[in-house]
Amino acid sequence: MNPLQETIQTAAARIMEYLAENKTASSWKLKINIRLSSSVLYMALGVLYAEGKIKLEADELNYNVSLAQPQAQETAPGQQAA
Repeated sequence: MNPLQETIQTAAARIMEYLAENKTASSWKLKINIRLSSSVLYMALGVLYAEGKIKLEADELNYNVSLAQPQAQETAPGQQAA
């Protein structure tokens, strides 16, 4: 893994930690509180969004970021969810 990939993965992990504690945040709040450059912030958000870990909603110049809700797996009658 090259240094940029490591930086993005570290930023993504820090964003997930922040959202686990705070549930939601604006992209600006994440940038300021986690002290990320805009480039690294948006690359990390892109990775998390592509992995289905976060939801993004546009709000003028910023994005509202929240954890994605795990999708409930449907089970057939008489079966338990794994």
